[in-house]
Amino acid sequence: MDNFQTVLRFFMNQKATIGYSFMALLTIGGERVFSMVSFQCPCNHEQNFAYGLTFLLGPAAVLLLLGLFFSTRLWRLYTGCCLDPMKLCPRGNGLGCCRVLMSICSGACVAPIMWLSVALLNGTFYECAISGLDDNLVVDLFCKNKTLRCREELARVPCDRSKLSTDERMELLLMFRAQSQILGWSIVIMAATVGLLGTCYRNCRSKVSYLQLTFWKRYMEKEKERFDALAVDYATKLAERNLHSFFENKEAEPMPFPNHKAWEEISAYYSFSQSEQYYSTLQRYVERSDRDFTPEKRPMNLEHGIEMN
Repeated sequence: MDNFQTVLRFFMNQKATIGYSFMALLTIGGERVFSMVSFQCPCNHEQNFAYGLTFLLGPAAVLLLLGLFFSTRLWRLYTGCCLDPMKLCPRGNGLGCCRVLMSICSGACVAPIMWLSVALLNGTFYECAISGLDDNLVVDLFCKNKTLRCREELARVPCDRSKLSTDERMELLLMFRAQSQILGWSIVIMAATVGLLGTCYRNCRSKVSYLQLTFWKRYMEKEKERFDALAVDYATKLAERNLHSFFENKEAEPMPFPNHKAWEEISAYYSFSQSEQYYSTLQRYVERSDRDFTPEKRPMNLEHGIEMN
């Protein structure tokens, strides 16, 4: 049992690394499926560039949008800001808001960067896109010291339908592949460098020590874990109370809930401050001396209606 707990604790501590590794494997698998099943380069000057670029950047854009869509931090910051714009960037905390938005965007960019890196290292999409460029600079680069037929057949090289000799075609394909892989490794190196510099800057500017920062992260994980569990528990109790009241045709028993203002306060953006030894907005709220204990007997009795499907 102790060995099992040790292994479980190791995987819990490394869950971010495991998650990114799993994402990388999915990206590699997805790129291979796209390349082998759905990608068919048209091999003409009019469509090659647009077609190849669509397969190269299209999935990256979709992954970026999905990363933003599934970001709980984004929705926590954004929810309700159309009715109260000050919720998005409270007065005097614009810099903190920008830091949070940058952190959200950088997290959402992980999957698109992985896709671009894997796709460029493979080179299939880039070969199709670059062969369709009719720019003289690009054509001169690949067809330098070659016959006029190279210019005419360049777009057909990725499809093995060109009239060039086998050696000329392989030389062009190797040039395409080399450029694509150089771009891929450049993206990997730049992303790793930016990530390292960002982490160094954030830790250097940290207001707390490394151990306290580690404790803060552990606390936030446990608070979220327990909040989800208790939210399910209380939601179940409320649903059972309402259903019993409806089917038994009797008055519902009182069930006090935090009022709307309390929900707003614990949902706000929070940044650790040495002047306030709180680790979350929830802790700051429950330890307030002027806390409002007035319950809200109708949790959804809000000024503006909310539609849920």
